[in-house]
Amino acid sequence: MTPPTKQAETTHLPILSSSDQGWDNIVVEQFRYPAGEGHCYYTDAHVICLSLSPRPINFLQVYGSKTYRGLYGKGDISIAPAEVPFFARWDDEDHYLQIRVPSQFIQRVACEALEMKGDRLELMPEFRTRDPQIEAIGSMLLTELQQKTAGNKLYIESLANVLTIHLIRQYTAVHTPLPIYEGGLPQRQLMHVLDYIRDYLHQEIKLTDLASLLGISEFHFSRQFKQALGITPYQYLLHQRIERAKQLLKESDRPITDIAFSCGFNSHSHLTKQFRQLTGMTPKVYRLR
Repeated sequence: MTPPTKQAETTHLPILSSSDQGWDNIVVEQFRYPAGEGHCYYTDAHVICLSLSPRPINFLQVYGSKTYRGLYGKGDISIAPAEVPFFARWDDEDHYLQIRVPSQFIQRVACEALEMKGDRLELMPEFRTRDPQIEAIGSMLLTELQQKTAGNKLYIESLANVLTIHLIRQYTAVHTPLPIYEGGLPQRQLMHVLDYIRDYLHQEIKLTDLASLLGISEFHFSRQFKQALGITPYQYLLHQRIERAKQLLKESDRPITDIAFSCGFNSHSHLTKQFRQLTGMTPKVYRLR
């Protein structure tokens, strides 16, 4: 599980890449390679590789001065810190998900969410390891990558924040407990955020947009928002968009595609999928009823 060399990139491109979908603060790519070898060196990003191979593959891996020889199977994870040269050789077709987290983003989250000095963070390299939380987040990111739903950026940002907090807590030289914040957002601040969501429901709303309204970090905002309402910002935004769609379906004869765009969905099918998940029926059936 290794990113290709610059030479290999010309012939082996990712199957899917979040770079084509405009994700912020994280790069997620799905790769499939025949047996071979490769080098990589990222100066500004930490790299997580999650094996998707259905059968174990024999690897030789070298991170700096550390070497690993052994099998990687589905769910196994490796972590390569930024600025650490990485070499790998594998004996069979490799299929994996690569997640790159920019160093600056990890430093910012460490400062804002954990009150740490981000420039002193040292991420530790990991060979074949298992981590259920990273595997679960990787699976959710892969699903979003495959669905190509550009309207879910708030959800992607939330996953990026959770993953970054987990990396800092579990894979840095210093393990730091999360600070505890009680009570959730004060009512005045909460109403300010809810009013903003209502007024800009038709537009793309990012987690950073909502947090900046209150001048706090994205992690603190998400945590306190959920404490206040019992659901995440993404869940609340989705519910509000579905409620707006219901209103328009009942009170107008506008085309469903038009309603989808006016409620912040990027297509008729995107609205239909989310609408069915929350109501058990399609927008068309809801309108007929």
